[in-house]
Amino acid sequence: MSASVSPGVPSGRSSLQKAALAVGIVFLAVGVLGFIPGITVKYSTISFASHHSGALLLGLFQVSILHNIVHLLFGVAGILMARSFGGARAYLVGGGVIYLVLFLYGLLVRQESAINFVPVNTADDILHLLLGIGMIGLGVALSRGRTATSVDSRNP
Repeated sequence: MSASVSPGVPSGRSSLQKAALAVGIVFLAVGVLGFIPGITVKYSTISFASHHSGALLLGLFQVSILHNIVHLLFGVAGILMARSFGGARAYLVGGGVIYLVLFLYGLLVRQESAINFVPVNTADDILHLLLGIGMIGLGVALSRGRTATSVDSRNP
């Protein structure tokens, strides 16, 4: 039994929506993995939020409970926003901008500083730069030539 599709109405998700969904799922997975001892080494040193957290996701990326919660929320946001073309674009481009701001935060705030509450280390900084560029790139490239209004009016 197959679902009927009206002429002119796209079936399924756009490439942009699929990308936003995939990014959201990855963030959700990273948030969960940050709470699993072994995948997160030095798990016993995890703190709620501060540069004192010694926990390292995959032995590289400094994480805290707050950091993991942010990943979980960012993942849920991506999954929900991927339901529409405009939402997917906003998630990828807006999220990319947020990650570029986090990259700058990591460059400007000393790791030992009390205001390093996220926490971030050099590996996080590099990842944030790549995520920012990648997410903005996906959001722009996959929405080129289409507007949220024209797509969403046909596929709510």
